[in-house]
Amino acid sequence: MRVALAQLAATADRAANLERVLDVMGDAKRAGADLVAFPEVILDRFFPQRADDREALKLAEPIPGPTTDRVAARTRELGLVTVFNLYELDAQGRRFDSSPVFDADGRLLGVTRMLHITHYEGFYEQSYYHPGDHGVPVYDTRIGRIGVAICYDRHYPEVMRALGVAGAELVVIPQAGALGEWPEGLYEAEVRTAAFQNGYFVALANRAGDEGKLRFSGESFAVDPEGKVLVRGKSREEDLVLADLDLAACRTSTARRLFWKHRRPELYGAWFA
Repeated sequence: MRVALAQLAATADRAANLERVLDVMGDAKRAGADLVAFPEVILDRFFPQRADDREALKLAEPIPGPTTDRVAARTRELGLVTVFNLYELDAQGRRFDSSPVFDADGRLLGVTRMLHITHYEGFYEQSYYHPGDHGVPVYDTRIGRIGVAICYDRHYPEVMRALGVAGAELVVIPQAGALGEWPEGLYEAEVRTAAFQNGYFVALANRAGDEGKLRFSGESFAVDPEGKVLVRGKSREEDLVLADLDLAACRTSTARRLFWKHRRPELYGAWFA
């Protein structure tokens, strides 16, 4: 199957950003994609770079809601599995960094919410997000079993392992990664390691463009179950990054042939209690 990573920059015009998303879905389909994935909160400029912006709280919206209805309709029109991301408002007034996942027929299969919420310069996310409460679901889609690890969650081996335990064949990472954020090389290295240890593909869709003090790096990429980088997007500019994946490779990966067979889960609970 072919995956399209929509490496986009956000403007200050939310309506225009949504139209761009819908247009790029068409571009992905014309490029032969079976799945399209989007960066983190791509409908908006990256509001978490400022702490306690009360106006930004108004950007949150329900799922299902007006935006996801349009994404679902476009998904159904194109027959394209879609992993989206937006700022969610639930019925209790809580707000989440959320990825709704749509099957190729436009059905909303579920919503993954970011579990771990960071807070440091440029990423004051505890001002805006509640910790997710949906666990780490894996979705049965027309093209395979898809899990999602939103941005900061990818740094947690527990999340990446749980997705493997649940049978993910592909883990999608909606990302807002900036230049100079982490030590050189680790941006890709930890994802490659997770793919190798768990025996699944990983596809990371990153933002691009300059916003305030942040320089979003782009360089979206996909990794195979042996940790090999298959494709990498342009640096700092928009791109539609295409990767061809054979999900059958998960079954014969090093992790599935060796690591999973020799796990001792009866030990692990006491270690991490």
